[in-house]
Amino acid sequence: MPTKRHQVLIVGAGSIGERHLRCFQATGRAELAVVEIKADLRQGVAGRYGLTRTFADLDAALAQPQEVAVIATPAHLHIPMATRLAAAGVHLLIEKPLSTNLDGIGPLQEAIRARGVTVAVGYVYRCHPLLAWLKKSLAEARFGQPVELIAVSGQHFPTYRPAYRTTYYTDRASGGGAIQDALTHVVNAGEWLLGPIDRVVADAERQVLDGVTVEDTVHLLARHGPVLASYSLNQHQAPNEFTLTLVCERGTMRCEFHNHSLHWMSEPGSTWHAEAIPALERDTLFTLQANAFLDAVEGHAPAHCSLADGLQTLRVNLAALASVETRSWQVLSGRT
Repeated sequence: MPTKRHQVLIVGAGSIGERHLRCFQATGRAELAVVEIKADLRQGVAGRYGLTRTFADLDAALAQPQEVAVIATPAHLHIPMATRLAAAGVHLLIEKPLSTNLDGIGPLQEAIRARGVTVAVGYVYRCHPLLAWLKKSLAEARFGQPVELIAVSGQHFPTYRPAYRTTYYTDRASGGGAIQDALTHVVNAGEWLLGPIDRVVADAERQVLDGVTVEDTVHLLARHGPVLASYSLNQHQAPNEFTLTLVCERGTMRCEFHNHSLHWMSEPGSTWHAEAIPALERDTLFTLQANAFLDAVEGHAPAHCSLADGLQTLRVNLAALASVETRSWQVLSGRT
């Protein structure tokens, strides 16, 4: 049976937009088009990926019927764009974070309900096989109930994003800084495993990165209901590492992204049991995410990260930023 092909509009042709374009193309299930206000970027990606449909702005794109859109613009633009696209009946994959504030969430939810479109937020760690193993083990209560999460991660941001000084990253208002740019991925993964965070306290500072004033280092303590959690992240160390440990009543589980491995131990004083998975390429998770989203559009599976889950993590982002400013614990309100 031939693979169904979807019309997919990439909104924003910066580095993350180009990655989405490349990864949706890799699925073999998408006919791609792009919206980009900068002519050089628009023409460049059109040439590199053989696109025949490009648009200089969202108005031009919406003058034609659209089926699926990936919103890959700076975070403060996500909600207005998503609301317009949802009102036009377009299915949406919205890059993380969902936004930089809660403005416009109600009208977006109303547009989604009215048109019945599929919406996901681009928290790509939910597609990682190591985290999927942890989630399955928790669901099976393999080691009893979880009691503590410890997440430690870091990388040399200028190596992977050398243009960071000239992008959205320089301003919290557009989604910049380590909390909204990087820690949000880890927090969302923690919420996927353990449920929503209900209170948080954070400390953050610019320690090393040149040319910006936003934080590059974050320490965050949180409660996922009864489970205690700590999240530590920086964007300047030489090793590119991510380790997530779950301590449970009868054993401990750990995944190490950088070593492509998972570990567990249940007997005190014994050695770690370890299992490796094949190394993932940098695009692998985004291609998995693209396939998962198209599966959701086709009704074969739920969205990998729902709008409600993305909104919950947005609230954690905002609470963490407020905690840094006030030097106090923040209690999160219920979901909308």
